[in-house]
Amino acid sequence: MSGDAVAGEVESRDAVLAAGSEVDEPAAEVADSDDDLRDDVSDVSDVSDSDDSDSDVSAEREDDATGSEDDSRRRDDANGRVRAPELPEEADISVLDPEVKQELRGLPKGLAEIVGRHLAAAGMLIDSEPEFALEHARYARAKAARVGVVREATGLTAYHAGEWAEALSELRAARRMTHGAGHVAVMADCERALGRPERAVELAREAQGLALSPDEAVELRIVVAGARRDMGQLEAAVVALQGPDLDAKRRDPWSARLFYAYADNLAAAGRTEEAVKWFLNAAQADDDNETDAAERAFDLGPQD
Repeated sequence: MSGDAVAGEVESRDAVLAAGSEVDEPAAEVADSDDDLRDDVSDVSDVSDSDDSDSDVSAEREDDATGSEDDSRRRDDANGRVRAPELPEEADISVLDPEVKQELRGLPKGLAEIVGRHLAAAGMLIDSEPEFALEHARYARAKAARVGVVREATGLTAYHAGEWAEALSELRAARRMTHGAGHVAVMADCERALGRPERAVELAREAQGLALSPDEAVELRIVVAGARRDMGQLEAAVVALQGPDLDAKRRDPWSARLFYAYADNLAAAGRTEEAVKWFLNAAQADDDNETDAAERAFDLGPQD
């Protein structure tokens, strides 16, 4: 599966991007009242009420059990084999990223070709037909469940298809196999989708020692802000998004997304004037016109 198909920004339900006009006031003008929360945001008391002491173990057991049930449902009753979805002609192993092909070299040649083609098909279909993409990823998993990149691809494809528990189970497995960061922002967003925002916050705390890429670190902040908001911690959600890159003059690849998420959480916290400013900042940063930030700013602004 290509990196472009499965890697990328978390499609957060609270931060759908938008586009529009210009305001150039920097993030330094964020209200001083946020300073106290910034130092203490990781200690908000609601999180301590959860069963975090054994949440990782129990969550893995629950998700692994779900995965086993899904596997059994996907097996053909006649011969016990997983049905192979039809491959598009253009699904060729050559389109996979080099690191994926390298991992597949540990399989027998014929099997590597089969698994690679189904991963390629999953990558081709993940945006347009995520359910069909998941069928291909699941088939690849059935053939090569001990290959970390296969479990990772299955988890990311399941995430795009809205299969949150399966995605979480597969990404946990991939993380154990590869000892990497494990798409922690996606995992945290799955926890949110499963109604466990406190686990999303806990995952973010655990990730503080990991070497995340800048874009994944921003995505994780956006997910954590959403989790705080789910728990009714509106000001903590605002603070979770603050940082040096929350600067209206910045034009990082994730700036529009970050500015929009910040504006959205400001609006939820009742800080309407600041929200309008940051929706306009998001609109100005969104060169691809992918967002409704300008419309959100207009709707929140004073009407004649």
